[in-house]
Amino acid sequence: MWLLLLVPALLAAVLSCLRLVRAAATADSLAGSARSHPVDPVGVGLYETAYLAGGPVRVVELALVLMTGRGRLHLAHTGWTSVVDPHGRSRLERALITAIGPEGQCRTGELRDRLAEHPIVLEIGGRLVQAGLATPPMVRENTSLAVRQVRQALLLSVALLGAALAVAAPGTGDAGSAVAWFSLPIILTSGTLLMARVDVRPYTRWATPAGQDLLTAARLPQQAGPSEPPPGLPDAAERELLTAVAVVGPAALPDARLRAALRN
Repeated sequence: MWLLLLVPALLAAVLSCLRLVRAAATADSLAGSARSHPVDPVGVGLYETAYLAGGPVRVVELALVLMTGRGRLHLAHTGWTSVVDPHGRSRLERALITAIGPEGQCRTGELRDRLAEHPIVLEIGGRLVQAGLATPPMVRENTSLAVRQVRQALLLSVALLGAALAVAAPGTGDAGSAVAWFSLPIILTSGTLLMARVDVRPYTRWATPAGQDLLTAARLPQQAGPSEPPPGLPDAAERELLTAVAVVGPAALPDARLRAALRN
């Protein structure tokens, strides 16, 4: 009886591991291409750093914080964003104000999701991908999905092993046989996940290893501005706060009400 439970465990383990191996091969090909070609020069500023750390959503969060700090938006802790100054100083600001709508206010969560798919935001990611600093979205999605499937196959194997032990006839040695056979998919999936932590995990992030080096440095090149530069030159304190938001996210904000507004 327990053999019927072994079949889906083996199938799930083998298929998910094959998919992850294929994703690893694609990631290795990407890494090899990045190593053989020098990183293209690209301005890495606040918005680029935000994309490398948290993707399009982090870019939108940084824009919301910047515009709120300069009095152009009001973020309420109740989850609404209101326009204070309807004149955007950059393409991204104008796109954000347009996304809010003619009524001048909308739900912050809806605004964040909508603007994260805006061409201006995606253009930032495209430039970073071409520069070898950001992971191509398709590679990142496929790699993350493959890792999740192997993890699910491991959990499925453990659950089916428990079910096999429950139905194994006592005193016949079936329990020992079940443990021995189910150890195959469990070892296979566990080993593949360990491999993935070294070879694949870097490509489940928004930034490539080269981009991660920039984030680790935790500072922005002074000679290069972002593709959508914030109007005006921020002072040191403001720039330090915006950099922290770009790298860490809203958790870096000292204002609890503003953190709550961005979470809604």
